[in-house]
Amino acid sequence: MIVTIHQPEHLPWLGFFDKIRRADLFVVLDHVPYRKNYFQNRNRIRSAAGATWVTVPVLIKGHFGQPINEVRINHDGSPRWKEKYWTSIEQTYQGSAFWRDHAEPLRRKLESESDLLCELNVSLIEELMRALKIAVPMVRSSRLGLTGSRSELLLNICRAVGAKTYLSGISGQEYLDLELFQANGVAVEFHEFHHPVYPQRHQPFLPCMSVIDLLFNCGPASLDTIRGVGVKVLEEVFH
Repeated sequence: MIVTIHQPEHLPWLGFFDKIRRADLFVVLDHVPYRKNYFQNRNRIRSAAGATWVTVPVLIKGHFGQPINEVRINHDGSPRWKEKYWTSIEQTYQGSAFWRDHAEPLRRKLESESDLLCELNVSLIEELMRALKIAVPMVRSSRLGLTGSRSELLLNICRAVGAKTYLSGISGQEYLDLELFQANGVAVEFHEFHHPVYPQRHQPFLPCMSVIDLLFNCGPASLDTIRGVGVKVLEEVFH
């Protein structure tokens, strides 16, 4: 069984879903420390002005080292954040070919009453996997009762779920203890993602946007586009 492990990013990019589709099980790494100013509470969309961030405000002051699954959305500090957030998406994609196919399900997820960032992110990831027709089961690391850090934690997760192969992001080449995995009978493969070039509403083409950019522009062809079927792909391997 091939297992991939990743933190629950917000509206992730194409490479995130390409890695999931190549696996037999996706483990959401939700009990490790939250990373400030990364992709856990924000991501980019391709607007007329270029790459534009959409961001979920979170409570982080005084919560250094807090696990991702405990990070709370700052509704009180930014009471109109959902309105502003959705307006950015609507203004960017409302004229796109497949806006009507995906807008309402995403808006409903955004309107959920959860105060936890992780719950929102996982809910959105599940909806995006459904839209992409990626039927890979998902398990949360916080429910496995495991300890450790870095390679040890990742190996413990692989062993707990019965993985024969761990599909790592390409950056894993810089920090994984491959001898540790080998000694425990778990093979390691590295995910190389060559970004496809697809028709965006605004030009020139910008890679590494949230996958919603692909869905709104390409609709049912989105998964084949992620796979590089029938489209040009960039030579660069993105992390």
